[in-house]
Amino acid sequence: MAKFRAAFTLVEILIVVVILAILAAIVVPQMVGAQVESQVNATLYDLGKIRRHVVVYQARNDAFPTIEEGDGTWGEIVGNGTEYLMMPPVNSYIGGTNRRTIVLGEEPDTTYHTDYGWIFNPDLGQVWAAGFDNNDNPLPKGP
Repeated sequence: MAKFRAAFTLVEILIVVVILAILAAIVVPQMVGAQVESQVNATLYDLGKIRRHVVVYQARNDAFPTIEEGDGTWGEIVGNGTEYLMMPPVNSYIGGTNRRTIVLGEEPDTTYHTDYGWIFNPDLGQVWAAGFDNNDNPLPKGP
């Protein structure tokens, strides 16, 4: 008497593999988009915090904080002894080693780059995130 063993056929296995490949092709691009969206949201959150603290500092001291060009040099609004921010904010959208770097400038970026993370206008107390336009919209990353 022959024994019958239940098993999957080669065709059934191939169909499952094709279905999994189709699902992966749909899900992976959405995950990449979610990562960029997360970077944008994190940067905008930190930008909002910086702007609020600059305004509060200016209201209390009748002057803007002494923010200088450099890596996380936010003057009196960042540090363990301050009542503002304990750590320098990070521009997650540009990432890399310059994500905390501040430059002095009079306007936001017009193109995406990774040269610095933040722009501060010491005359007006304005702050912009690098890689974002004047309306705080992210500039498209290059190819």
